[in-house]
Order: sequence, then structure tokens, then C-alpha cells
Amino acid sequence: MAANTPISEQDLLCPQCSEIYCVPVLLKCGHNICRVCLHKFWEWKGCRECPVCGSVSVPGRPPINLALKIAADEYQVRRTSRDGEVCFLHNEKLKVFCKNDEEPICLVCQVSKQHKVHECCPVEEAAHQKKTEISAMLESLRKKLRLLNKTKEQWEETKKYIQTQVFQNETAIKAEFEKLHQFLWEEEKTRLKVLKQEEETKIQVMCKKLEDIDGQIKTLSSTISDTEAALTVEDLPFLKDYRQTKKRAKSNIREPECVRAILINSAQHLGQLKFGIWKKMANIVKYVPITLDPNTAQSNLAFSEELSCVQYSSKQLLPDNPERCTSRVCVLGAAGFISGKHSWTVDVGQGKDWYIGVAQESIKRKSTIFLNPAEGFWVIGLCNGDSFWAQTSSRTRLTMKQKPERITVEVDCDKSKVVFINAADLTVIHTFKDKFTERIFPYFSPGLCTDRKMSSPLTICPMTIKVDVE
Repeated sequence: MAANTPISEQDLLCPQCSEIYCVPVLLKCGHNICRVCLHKFWEWKGCRECPVCGSVSVPGRPPINLALKIAADEYQVRRTSRDGEVCFLHNEKLKVFCKNDEEPICLVCQVSKQHKVHECCPVEEAAHQKKTEISAMLESLRKKLRLLNKTKEQWEETKKYIQTQVFQNETAIKAEFEKLHQFLWEEEKTRLKVLKQEEETKIQVMCKKLEDIDGQIKTLSSTISDTEAALTVEDLPFLKDYRQTKKRAKSNIREPECVRAILINSAQHLGQLKFGIWKKMANIVKYVPITLDPNTAQSNLAFSEELSCVQYSSKQLLPDNPERCTSRVCVLGAAGFISGKHSWTVDVGQGKDWYIGVAQESIKRKSTIFLNPAEGFWVIGLCNGDSFWAQTSSRTRLTMKQKPERITVEVDCDKSKVVFINAADLTVIHTFKDKFTERIFPYFSPGLCTDRKMSSPLTICPMTIKVDVE
């Protein structure tokens, strides 16, 4: 083996320990093994087999492969020199950085066949450029960390609010069942069990998500710490580890997901509560065709029992979940429509400002928009207590003989029509004709009110229930 012939590291690895040979011995079969590794293998095996091919060796000590030992020792010396500032191939100082291979090289390497056509620059210049590059990546990592921490805080608040919702729903459910007395006890226990199951499921979901984001934060924090440490080292060590540092800094942590439908489904637990047992208590139960969804409500809105009445109230601390409307003081119905005919009557009372109608599911809930069909709204309303308007593309003023107190909303999804009727004399107030391309939801906005005591609610009127026994 010529001394100037480059030796591959693979040629110098012991097949038993996979490390560079340490005193290699040559077996009769032609395989080389570290002397210590061979003796350990023979003691474990109980015979003098070759660890590679299984051939039995002759008695006596196998001879040391002197040439292989010298080559291994020289390779160890060369590899040790890599940790310094000298090229292990040419024993020259590393003064140039190869941009193609992204590694420091010597001047001889630069003119060699391997690097001759590559783009190179001085080590100092390359270090400055690459540190700037890594610094930019580090700032991106910091932004992601800030986003993760902010999302974690929001999810912590959502987790707490879920528990608050559970308490509020539990209190409301118990209040209703107290009115139904002892013979409804089993029904109450069933509903509370469903609520508890939902609480457990959704708390588990949030705990898992918080656990995941904690892991992401820990991983990202560790990456940032390692990257910051890398930026403090000297130029050459930094450039030698540059590719590994760059690889670590390329964060593959995904953006926090938008957690939808995670809040307690209050509409399921409270909506139509009495109607569910109307066969047992038909004389006291009431049925309203629409249940309001508090998870979509602006934070100044308060609701009555069974979520059939809404009015302006004091501001509450609520999570800004994706379903919630924050740009307007409004709330949507819990169930949407995509086909068929639907109707409900709203008691608008003596309110001075209100809007009722329907809105499509994809309305912008977080930004200011106009109430018109182009934005996904088909509503009418009262302004300043004296003027009625249909919110068409250009508002249409409505003329009525008397101020209505109850208005019926009729929706025909198949014909894409919304009709508003004065429930007192059944006269048509206004009709929208459009094309519904997605699910639509009932829309209610009781308007602003500086004096809470003077706020007027919007109430969904109960329908008459008839029980026929055959």
C-alpha cells in the first residue's frame, strides 16, 4: 500500500466494533480484526471462529497486520488535524471557503481538480456572510417561538373558558331540571353525563395540543440556543459546522393550527332542553325553532335560558375562537340551512336599533363589513327607532303603517328567497331573492345600548305544541 495513496475511512473500520483499527490482527481466512475485539468474541463464542465468515482459526496468536496498523494510526493523526486550522490533505492553512461545498479549504485545494471550478472567497468574508444568513434564520425562529408562546396563552385561556362554560351549562341544566321535579331526575343525569363526556373529551384535546405545543416550544428553544451558541464561536469552527448549523436552523415546526369547534357545544346541552321531554311535560314545555349559538356571539351579548333570547349587556371576557363574531354586536343561530323551507318569528319588542335575517356561513366575522347580500347578509333592521331599512346593495327604506313588534322570517333555500312578514297582520315587509351557494344561518343583532336596563332583547317566539294520542 503506497504511502501517498488516499485511504478511505471504510477500509480502516474493524468489522466487529465498526471503529478505526486498534492493533489489527490478520486471520487465516484473510479478515482483519482488532486484537481486543477478536479475543472478546472468542471468549463469548467459546471457539476460535472468524467474526466475519465463521472460519475456524489455527491455534496460536494471529499476527499483527503491521501495514494496516500503520495506515490506521496515520489516518487517526490526519483526522485529529482536522480539528485544527490545517488541511488534512495538504497540511496547509485553511484560508479559503468553498461556496459550492460550503466548507473551508486551503489554497492548494482551491486549485485542485475538486474545487477548481467552484466559487470561493476568503474565510473572513464567508464567515461574515454566513453569520448574517444564520442570524436571519435565527430571527425567523424567534418569531415562530413568539407565535407559539402567544398561541399557548390563547389555548390556556380557551381551556379555562371551557371549564367556565361547563360550570355555566351545568348550572342552567340543573335549574331547568329543578322545575321538572323528581320524576325527571334520570333525564337530568343523562344530560349531565353527556356534558361531562364532552368536557373530558375537549379538555383532553386541549391538553394534548398544549402538550404538543410545549414540545414544539422546547424543541425550538433548544434549536435557538444551539444556533445562538454557534454564532459566538470563531470563524473557522463556525464554518466547519456551518452545514450542520444551517440544517438545524431550518425549522420544520409547523404553524399553530387554528382550533375550531373546540368550545363546549352549549346549543346541544341547553337548546330545546324542555322540548326533548315534551311528551312528559307537554303542558309546560315550549318549543322555539331557532337556538342561538353563544360561541358565535359578540362579547357584549347575554342570553336567556334555553338560548332563545339575546340582548345587549356588559362586556364579558370570552375567547376569540374562530366562530365568534367580533366586528358586529350579533349572534348566529346554532343550526344552519342548505335546503328546504324554514321560518321563525322574532319579538323585536321596543328596541330602537336591531337587525334580523340570515347570513351565510363564510361571512367575515373579525373585520368590518357591510350588511348586504354581496357580503353574505339578507337582513332588515330598525335605525334610531324610527326608520326601517332593507339592507340591499343600496339600502332600501321600508314604509310601514305601524311599527311591528313581531316579525316572521321565512326562508326557502331551494328558491333562494327570504321573506319578512309582519306577524300582526301577515303583510309582507320585504323579500330578498338571491342565489344561496352555501349554508345560511339565522342572524340576530339587538344593537348597542348605553344603559343596560333600557336594552331591549330580541326573543325567538315559541311555537304552539300539540300532542295527539292515537
